[in-house]
Amino acid sequence: MDQQANTNVISLQKEKIWTRDFVLICLSNFFIFLGFQMTLPTIPLFVKELGGNDQLIGVVVGIFTFSALLVRSYAGHALESKGRKFVYLTGLIIFIISAGSFGFLPTIAFLFFMRVIQGIGWGFSTTASGTIASDIIPPKRRGEGMGYYGLSGNIALAFGPSLGLSLAGMITFKQLFLICAFLGVVALILSSRIQYKQVEKSQQTTKKDKWDFYEKSALQPAMLLFFITVTFGGIASFLPLYAEQKGILGIQWYFLVFAIALMASRTFAGKIYDRKGHQAVFIPGAVFIMIAMVLLSWLPSTTILLTAAVLYGIGFGSVQPALQAWSIEKAPKNRRGMANATFFSSFDLGVGIGALLFGQIGHVFGYHTIYQTSAISVSISIILYIVLLVKKTKS
Repeated sequence: MDQQANTNVISLQKEKIWTRDFVLICLSNFFIFLGFQMTLPTIPLFVKELGGNDQLIGVVVGIFTFSALLVRSYAGHALESKGRKFVYLTGLIIFIISAGSFGFLPTIAFLFFMRVIQGIGWGFSTTASGTIASDIIPPKRRGEGMGYYGLSGNIALAFGPSLGLSLAGMITFKQLFLICAFLGVVALILSSRIQYKQVEKSQQTTKKDKWDFYEKSALQPAMLLFFITVTFGGIASFLPLYAEQKGILGIQWYFLVFAIALMASRTFAGKIYDRKGHQAVFIPGAVFIMIAMVLLSWLPSTTILLTAAVLYGIGFGSVQPALQAWSIEKAPKNRRGMANATFFSSFDLGVGIGALLFGQIGHVFGYHTIYQTSAISVSISIILYIVLLVKKTKS
């Protein structure tokens, strides 16, 4: 038994994760996410400056995710038919142009249109980057590898929102958004150096396949993710405004603490997933997220704000990579792109619906109701997961 265990350990050690291409995709992902995360808390402020209200903030944030959602199925097919490089670089270029244009837009109507364009670029680039990473990572270490890959976005999350909010108080929005576009250019240069997987003819999509909009094997984790990421729509769109309304200081620290907790959880959650499966990761992580939402609905002090950040970071950092690995592992090799598209589509749908819904809820009932509703959404995800486990056990 010990001999077999030692053999397995040696086998895992030989399957190297940190290759040159893996480092490049992680760095590229970091810079594009940094540019994106800097816009996340500042777009609502920009909408306010242009004369918008909470409802318009929800629409501007939500339309971005819905446009990303609409192109993900096409991106999934294009990854297999046109190749990883074409889809990824196209997405990065579209994102760079759109983000750089924000500061030059005179009205919310123009901003609305360019957010649609930005969502298309984001849908292409994030669907492609996750697939590229899954190509590079050894299959037996996919949970661990996707956790490390996710860290590149998490590190950007650690600095992006805080940096964006700090810069928004020091420079103009035009200068801020041009910096975000420049970070996208850095991602583009790095990604051009990757040796991409060549799509084999046997793996290319047929005309019949092009009418597929999802990968069946990824539906269950995608459905669970949807109810989790609804919470993200409320945090990304309204938490800075909520904290300001309540006179709570330290909103910049919230995003930093959240990201640090997220990174810490990713270092061990992926390994737990590889050894014990999603059963050991999902429910504990979801419970942490639900408690964080309850604390935010209360929010009496900065201490509670930062406690919620820690819990949300640990929970989200455990749940998201586990669900992504689950989405990919059951998919055929020629459907990994579509599995990633299905997974991220549910992410987009959750954030988008959350932003639109919470814009209305916050306007009518107050910001605290946003996080009460978020806690209910997470509890639905937990119940659905238990139902799926029971069905699997009986079958």
